[in-house]
Amino acid sequence: MGNFGYSGKLLRVDLTNGDITIENPDEAYYQRYLGGRGIIMHTLLTETPAKADPLGPENKLIFAAGLLTGHDVIGTGRCSAGARSPLTGACGESEAGGMWGVELRRAGYDAIIIEGKSGKPVYLWVHDDTVEIRDAAKIWGAEVRDAMEWFQHDLAEKKYRTALIGPGGENRVRLANIIVDCRHAFGRCGLGAVMGSKKLKGVVLRGSQKPAAADTEKIRALN
Repeated sequence: MGNFGYSGKLLRVDLTNGDITIENPDEAYYQRYLGGRGIIMHTLLTETPAKADPLGPENKLIFAAGLLTGHDVIGTGRCSAGARSPLTGACGESEAGGMWGVELRRAGYDAIIIEGKSGKPVYLWVHDDTVEIRDAAKIWGAEVRDAMEWFQHDLAEKKYRTALIGPGGENRVRLANIIVDCRHAFGRCGLGAVMGSKKLKGVVLRGSQKPAAADTEKIRALN
């Protein structure tokens, strides 16, 4: 298990109490839900109350990569994000391009499940096995580009990928986006407002692991 198509690890972060845990679903889980929006919808439907407030701590924000994300296949760098939408009240899902999803897989995780609500502005730093909830007070209120530049001083690593909100998300504007590397966006369903309601400025990733494939040469040929 966990060799091909998935890492076998889901990262769960509870912002209310600061708990960080790793879950290892069995192979049947991946055969049924695959990845991406499958993981997102399963989590929302089984773990959130039927009438959960989209901007309340009981809502969950999930980022999940697909089975091919991180492999050498054109067009598979996209990543899904989802939560109960503040726009509709129903399950909402959005996708973003770029390399953020690839970095998630390179960090060794198939998904990040964020729950609860922080009492102060924070961001999540994920570098392989290092996962930290860090203070973001200095960039709360900042535009996304300014926040990206701040990480160059706060992080020892100079290469990383960011998924951030700006003032719109912080103020829970119900159509706010989550901006990826200042070039792409999780642009549907108001997920930026969900992140803002959790006092989470962003998720910053750095990974050094390449997902394993059963037949690398066949993937290259198909590509």
